[in-house]
Amino acid sequence: MSEAAARDFVPVRIAVLTVSDSRTEADDRSGDTLAGRIEAAGHVLARRAILPDDRAAIAARLREWCADTEVDVVISTGGTGLTGRDVTVEAHRDVYDKEIDAFGTVFTHVSMAKIGTSAVQSRACGGVAQGTYLFALPGSPGACRDAWDEILAAQLDYRHRPCNFVEIMPRLDEHLRRK
Repeated sequence: MSEAAARDFVPVRIAVLTVSDSRTEADDRSGDTLAGRIEAAGHVLARRAILPDDRAAIAARLREWCADTEVDVVISTGGTGLTGRDVTVEAHRDVYDKEIDAFGTVFTHVSMAKIGTSAVQSRACGGVAQGTYLFALPGSPGACRDAWDEILAAQLDYRHRPCNFVEIMPRLDEHLRRK
């Protein structure tokens, strides 16, 4: 039996935040895409919300969920583009303790295979704050599928080798603990 096969699955508690001035619960296809994939993978959909494109409100919700002991990961969808109302990336960066630089790079690589050079218009990003992972994805269902299927599904699976985000979760906030 391989080492990976010997590991048990560890469910992660994931919150989904849709950032949009126009979406509602009834037509939030990107949020639905993420929620469906999260639950199908065996994880827990811990929280879900929709907020308008407002930097302060987005950052406040990210901080709230980072402080919530029932949330391990926050995935937002929407507001990562180049228009004036696209402020999700800035809100995320207002909250991050550390940025996961390679997340955006890998997402761009995955997107290039699907949408070609249009991938340069996305500013998907990832980071860590208060021991919680945060990922900002574009607002299309296709981008959410690509990010989950090609990156997050493996990195949020404790059985994934050679390494994954779950196995280092207990150490994400070690710098905040008393020595």
